[in-house]
Amino acid sequence: MAEEVHSWIANWLPSWCPTSPTQLKDAEEKMLKGKQHICISNGNYLWTIPRMPLVLLHGLGGGIGLWIQNLDALSSCGPVYALDLLGFGRSSRPQFSTDPEGAEEDFVSALEEWRQKVGLEEMVLLGHNLGGYLSAAYTLKYPNRVRHLLLVEPWGFPARPDNPNHYSIPVWIRAIGAFMSPFNQLAGLRLAGPLGPMLVKTIRSDFKQKYSAVFNDDTVSDYIYHLNAQTPSGETAFRNMTVPYGWAKRPMLERIDGVRADIPISFIYGSRSSIDSNSGYEVKKTRPDAEIVVTLLSGEFAIFDSGRINRMREGNMRQS
Repeated sequence: MAEEVHSWIANWLPSWCPTSPTQLKDAEEKMLKGKQHICISNGNYLWTIPRMPLVLLHGLGGGIGLWIQNLDALSSCGPVYALDLLGFGRSSRPQFSTDPEGAEEDFVSALEEWRQKVGLEEMVLLGHNLGGYLSAAYTLKYPNRVRHLLLVEPWGFPARPDNPNHYSIPVWIRAIGAFMSPFNQLAGLRLAGPLGPMLVKTIRSDFKQKYSAVFNDDTVSDYIYHLNAQTPSGETAFRNMTVPYGWAKRPMLERIDGVRADIPISFIYGSRSSIDSNSGYEVKKTRPDAEIVVTLLSGEFAIFDSGRINRMREGNMRQS
């Protein structure tokens, strides 16, 4: 039954939403050049920018094109790889395990297969949002492959409180949350059909300003729409990994102690980010013998601070 539903959705989306893999390709090519597919098992592939040894993992709803403001600066300190996570962007969009541990393993195994195919022995691994959570999960399983773990506003670290302050959430948000709980996070974008591109431009008008140094048109909005208007494979996996209001079913704070003590971990947060920085300080407090750096930046998008990321990457920043 799950396969039938998945097939039905895949066949229906292109007819309702004005998107296609070709349109995503065209949108991305306005942002990036010099890319390739890396084939992994079961006929799947990960869409990749061929650089190393810094590896960039994007967040929920993202793709490699959103690193456009970082790539030149980060490459100045050595080669860089950026890839679309399995189930996102222009990588394959297979069915993931419906079990949260299994879905996490699907992501991590795909990254390890990719590493083997590319031939990296070690890497500095940088993850943003969902990519931060998966970077930590990968490091737990393959510590010999990670020289330094850089986590930019990582999702999924704290556990859901036993008694969350439910009534501090506005009623209208709780009502929408209850209605949308059976659906994926970005289902509204696809339900909007032909209105989807305008919805992105309206709701996320901030992206045009954030990327104004690179583009003065709707290139970024078009790219974000085509990233997320297609079969929501990775997005479905993410939903299976969460509990209501976005908490992780398998919180990373409960497992991060398993990261080998000689692997430095650097946390970077924007002061206006929706991701709370307390998790980074909690890790620092509970691992006094490990090298843990926590940095809180003014502004919302810490991900754009390439200079600070480069300094952390090179190990020149020792104090939070």
